[in-house]
Amino acid sequence: MSEQQDAPEGKPLWHGRFGEGPSDELLAFTVSLPFDQRLAADDLVGSRTHVAMLARVGLLTEEERSVIVAALGRVEEELATGRFSFVPTDEDIHTAIERRVTEIAGDAGAKLHTGRSRNDQIALDIRLYLRREGRAVAARIHALQDVLLTRANESTEIALPGYTHLQRAQKCASK
Repeated sequence: MSEQQDAPEGKPLWHGRFGEGPSDELLAFTVSLPFDQRLAADDLVGSRTHVAMLARVGLLTEEERSVIVAALGRVEEELATGRFSFVPTDEDIHTAIERRVTEIAGDAGAKLHTGRSRNDQIALDIRLYLRREGRAVAARIHALQDVLLTRANESTEIALPGYTHLQRAQKCASK
């Protein structure tokens, strides 16, 4: 059962576990949504894969799987077009996506995180994000290398002094 399912409508995940809610200062200090929104695409990939597994092992019917996958697609489209509406109880991108999927898919959506802890979900999302971003950084490095190589080939007739440790390097005689 999802943690979100236990929380009353519009209440954060921890609702009911404490007599009073945290102070506004603590909430402002611990908010992660502005930072972890960049994990949305990775969270959607992980959620789709998790839903496929839940259906494969019989914890979701084919109809529930289909409804949840369609809801994930709609959430992805809303995020991509800027139409996704975050609410104050969205503690992080994972909670926001789960909330919206449940709004769209109803009871089936509440099964989205069956058998998966929030820690498992975040660990996967971060690995997927780092893999994706690592590839993007490598592509930018290769593009820079291409520019440097092109510039070096264009400048073969220009003599410049060589430096080592901020001092002019000695020219070695090759004859």
